[in-house]
Amino acid sequence: MKFAYRFSGLLGTVYRRGNLSFTRDGSALVSPVGNRISLFDLKNNKCETLPLATRHNIMCVGLSPDGSLAILIDEEGAALLVSLIGKSVIHHFHFHKPVHSVCFSPDGKKFVITKDNVALMYHAPGRKREFNAFVLDKTYYGPYDETTCIDWTDDSKCFAVGSKDMSTWVFGAERWANLIYYSLGGHKDTIVACFFEENSLDLYTISQDGALCVWQCDTELDGLKPMLPKDEAKEKNKTKEDEEFIEESLGEEIRGKANPNEQESRDKVKYSRVAKYFFNKEGDFNNLTSAAYHKKAHLLVTGLASGIFHLHELPDFNLIHSLSISDQRIASISINCTGDWIAFGCSGLGQLLVWEWQSESYVLKQQGHFNSMVSLAYSPDGQYIVTGGDDGKVKVWNTSSSFCFVTFTEHTSGITAVTFTSSGYVILSASLDGTVRAFDLHRYRNFRTFTSPRPTQFSCLAVDSSGEIVSAGSQDSFEIFIWSMQSGRLLDVLSGHEGPISSLSFNPVKCVLASASWDKTVKLWDMLDSWRTKETLTLNSDVLVVAFRPDGKELAVASLNGQITFWDHENAMQTGSIEGRHDLQMGRKELDKITAKQSSKGKSFTTLCYSADGQSILAGGLSKFVCIYNVKEQILMKKFEISCNFSLDAMEEYLDRRKMTEFGSMALIDEGAGDEDGVAIPLPGVKRGDMSSRHFKPEIRVTCLQFSPTGRSWAATTTEGLLIYSLDSGLIFDPFELDVDVTPSNIHKILHQKEYTMAIIMAFKLNEKKLIQEVIEAIPSNEVDVVCSSLPDLYVEKVLEFLASAFEISCHLEFYLIWAHKLLMLHGQKLKTRSEKLLPVIQFLQKSIQRHFEDVSKLCEWNIYNIKYALAISQQRGMKRLADTADEEDVDSDSDYIMQDVHKDNFSS
Repeated sequence: MKFAYRFSGLLGTVYRRGNLSFTRDGSALVSPVGNRISLFDLKNNKCETLPLATRHNIMCVGLSPDGSLAILIDEEGAALLVSLIGKSVIHHFHFHKPVHSVCFSPDGKKFVITKDNVALMYHAPGRKREFNAFVLDKTYYGPYDETTCIDWTDDSKCFAVGSKDMSTWVFGAERWANLIYYSLGGHKDTIVACFFEENSLDLYTISQDGALCVWQCDTELDGLKPMLPKDEAKEKNKTKEDEEFIEESLGEEIRGKANPNEQESRDKVKYSRVAKYFFNKEGDFNNLTSAAYHKKAHLLVTGLASGIFHLHELPDFNLIHSLSISDQRIASISINCTGDWIAFGCSGLGQLLVWEWQSESYVLKQQGHFNSMVSLAYSPDGQYIVTGGDDGKVKVWNTSSSFCFVTFTEHTSGITAVTFTSSGYVILSASLDGTVRAFDLHRYRNFRTFTSPRPTQFSCLAVDSSGEIVSAGSQDSFEIFIWSMQSGRLLDVLSGHEGPISSLSFNPVKCVLASASWDKTVKLWDMLDSWRTKETLTLNSDVLVVAFRPDGKELAVASLNGQITFWDHENAMQTGSIEGRHDLQMGRKELDKITAKQSSKGKSFTTLCYSADGQSILAGGLSKFVCIYNVKEQILMKKFEISCNFSLDAMEEYLDRRKMTEFGSMALIDEGAGDEDGVAIPLPGVKRGDMSSRHFKPEIRVTCLQFSPTGRSWAATTTEGLLIYSLDSGLIFDPFELDVDVTPSNIHKILHQKEYTMAIIMAFKLNEKKLIQEVIEAIPSNEVDVVCSSLPDLYVEKVLEFLASAFEISCHLEFYLIWAHKLLMLHGQKLKTRSEKLLPVIQFLQKSIQRHFEDVSKLCEWNIYNIKYALAISQQRGMKRLADTADEEDVDSDSDYIMQDVHKDNFSS
């Protein structure tokens, strides 16, 4: 088996904190998710997480105007310059202090970042290769407190910076004769946002207390005069005198004054406040938290701490509409370039919403698990993943689009286990609320609820291969409950364990249930023999998890002493063991008194999963590492580091001595709790944030692992979210039985000679995907039967695997279906003899075909409905026409009769 698994996606979390940004065309949204960024393609309904990460949670994202570059800045001020085209890191930089906002100039030549009470302007990296991508141009001083927001004029000549000291500063990107800096007041709270009007120096400033000031400038953008060389020299000499006490110059410095004297303000740009408006906040605690402005449409969107947003038209401040989208504070707002879509991010619940304000409808509505994810399961075809969380929600995710399409909220307590039945259309979930629930994926409803005679908390769950028998283990009564899926009745209660049941697993082939318990035993129950204990396996430590190999011939058991043992359950013999405690490589928590090496002695694997072919086993636990072992050789093959995010606890191996004081660790001091963002539900009488609120660092851990039935990917539920690692064959040149004569030119020559079978074999020997696709698509459809019959058995499997991956991206649906049909019909009997080995490939093919079947069937149903509707309309019109003609004939006959009477009267007279 190959171990070239690469990180391919992050599901389960859509937004954490930081600013949202639309791409240049307005069809995609960039969202910071922890220390990664996700790209939501709203037109094609897909989500992609870029394969790069910062060392801490991302605080702000700046996109270049052409959409090719992004600057990601984390909590500590470390920045990554990222290419959104190549999806790779170009440059690393450190600002040494937390950065509040970053913004590129509209012409893309400069960008400004705000940190502390300073604004720093850098030369933006261009398309040319540069030795240093971040070159400081100017440093702007002026505000007395931390800076919060930035906005540029349309021609990139000036920018405005808002501050916590309730002032807004307008700075010139160049030293203009009539504008170097200008300070604006007029507010009584922190400035949340400031926006320039389109092609103007007129300005809007918005503060946290819900006040909007409209500032009018007496000068147009064209009226900014360049400074004369002698005046520029004078200004520079002044700044040099001020800089004498500074050791190193931070580029060119511009120091603003809040109250300049008359001589300094003479012949300079002047601002006047023409209006001041107030938002309807509905409550003292409902602060304004975020805002966005679309200059062309004159559309202002503001978000409040209560989850309400307002839509206003400026400069007249006309309310278009107001809507509540959440019960948590709106942390970020962004408007796309056309002004149609508005994106909202709510960090409290991890919500991401895209709203089309004209039609008043959602374009995107996604939310991750509020608390950590605990369990996951793949559907039998690998197309869906179900996750259960501590928040009591069961969510189903599409692996191809990475979107959640249904959420079940019936449970009233944390989920402990989830699984699919063999049909793939029923999901089962066990919870601490004492119920096991079955959900139908056809009608999206909870159609069965299984309960125990006495209230109990369920800790694990298993369903047999037929999908008829459901079992759940109890945490407090040490019993296993068996139900019938068909009737919902409790069939049996299995007792015998002397400790909480930690894990259950059904044998995929035989009717045997394995149960693991904290009483240091694994019991095997025979379903056909009235659920009697078939065998009891005794271990040296508490058993945490148990898993059967896909062929049902081997049992893997992980225990509290860090060992993974393998058993031949038929003969109750141990066949091997792996000492995995040192492979876990635990990190040290901030408040740990002992070293990571010592604390790892008490750690163990809490989740196990066999690969689809049964040759390898995945293991994970309270660590940032996932280990993959070879079962036969019992050796570690590879360790995957699932996160490099130091915003999580237990990431570092050694304590940072800089954080240690004579009174203990600085982590004990809860800095900034209750003062920056306030809280959603304040305590009675509290005006400025809840001092009882506490910040904490979640601990990194892996709670569940699952291999996809296709064998091409595996997933892990972690503190970061649901991580997916998949085989990335595009980056690897992996030839198969390569000869000297096998070259692309020779393959094209043989294909031209119409020796199709030989061309396919040679293409697979070179194993380049594009070349294989070219060869297969060059074969006429009437020749497919002959080529399939003459293919050697070894290459049938390879062609099937290629067809499965080609279905994912190709539009030649019927052509590839002919290939799959012919191969399976001609080689079906031979493939059956190797079914265990070929199962992942067949399931991968089934997943691809099933997805197309669902898409095409929906389209066909829609077309049938439209045709029926058109026919009904035409029939209705036809009947109407017949009725109209009949009425006309009746009228004509009546008029003829009247005319005859008139003629008779005339004749008689």
